[in-house]
Amino acid sequence: MSFDVQVVRKEFPILTRTVNGKPLVYLDNAATTHKPQCVIDALVDYYSTCNSNVHRGAHKLADEATRRFEGARDIIATFINAPSRNSVIWTSGTTESINIVANGLSQLLVAGDEVIVTSMEHHANLVTWQQACARKSAVLKIVPINDQGELDLIEYRKMLNARTKLVAFPHVSNALGTINPIVELTKAAKEVNALVLVDGAQGIAHGDVDVQAIGCDFYAFSGHKIYAPMGVGVLWGKESVLEEWPVWQTGGEMISTVSYSEATWNTLPFRLEAGTPNVGDAIAFGEAVRWFSSFDLPSLQVHEKALIDYATQKANEFDGLTIIGDARNKVGVLSFVLDVGHPADIGFLLDKQGIAIRTGDHCAQPLMNRFNVPGTARVSFAIYNTLDEIDVFFDALRKVKAMLA
Repeated sequence: MSFDVQVVRKEFPILTRTVNGKPLVYLDNAATTHKPQCVIDALVDYYSTCNSNVHRGAHKLADEATRRFEGARDIIATFINAPSRNSVIWTSGTTESINIVANGLSQLLVAGDEVIVTSMEHHANLVTWQQACARKSAVLKIVPINDQGELDLIEYRKMLNARTKLVAFPHVSNALGTINPIVELTKAAKEVNALVLVDGAQGIAHGDVDVQAIGCDFYAFSGHKIYAPMGVGVLWGKESVLEEWPVWQTGGEMISTVSYSEATWNTLPFRLEAGTPNVGDAIAFGEAVRWFSSFDLPSLQVHEKALIDYATQKANEFDGLTIIGDARNKVGVLSFVLDVGHPADIGFLLDKQGIAIRTGDHCAQPLMNRFNVPGTARVSFAIYNTLDEIDVFFDALRKVKAMLA
């Protein structure tokens, strides 16, 4: 399907509402994206027609729910080019996906082992590894970044050695918009036989995620970043790794046999999916990916690039505005500070004009300290945003600056 942003906008009911008497301009998409009507319909239809637990029910509703649930797994597997549907694990989101890996790794680490992350991590991909390392007296190393918000690849390579057990990094920085060279990072880690986890929360909605081409061991992402509901996500992992990975939780579905003295585990993907799954949201997640996949990806990416390029141009022309993170390769995010006012004040005053942005440290406090700012105002784009909305935003920002000055 060719990409026409005005046609796309009509599929999102929430975009027609007003906020404080103004048409909504929603520029907080790195936090969460809105849902097209087909995704809302998929969720409502599940609860209206076949609400049931999956896999073991001996009735028609359970059969229908199971087929939709597992069909959504197939859609996700195809979307990320997973070699097997069995390596797509349903989770509650990126955070749980990372914790599954970290929990397992903490059982495998020994004192002196090393884990590498970057200076631009979301707390979910930093604190989780801090805790895993602390439990086993392992060493956590941090890859530095330059003033543009790009990784120092020379220092990264110097850090890699035979003690490196895992490297974790974001596909795209949630606070800066930097697109990391994930294939290059993965290849270097594999030269020392390290495991690689990619935090794909911000990368998944921009297309071209091919886990086989990346070469990573794990890729984690959330549904609500790609037009699906909150509370559902995926951990993809290489089958050979997941088959031996320590289980995350125990309970129903993930077991094979149980006695009063011991238990054995089910096969993939079920061994890592304990308990009743989030069936309705998983089905809607599949619908969101099916919908997203219907567009011509190159034309969609041209639109996304036009948004970030135009916003950057306008920002560079805005007196007293400083962009935080000006990487050569970035997408979807423009973070900034003004020479007057705190980011929280900027966000509050923009909301009065119907414009939704995100302010604060964006769950990346060490990164804010690196740039010596208390936080930033973050504008982030989705495929339904327009150049006209960027104009509205900067017009509103001029009023905000005048008020704060």
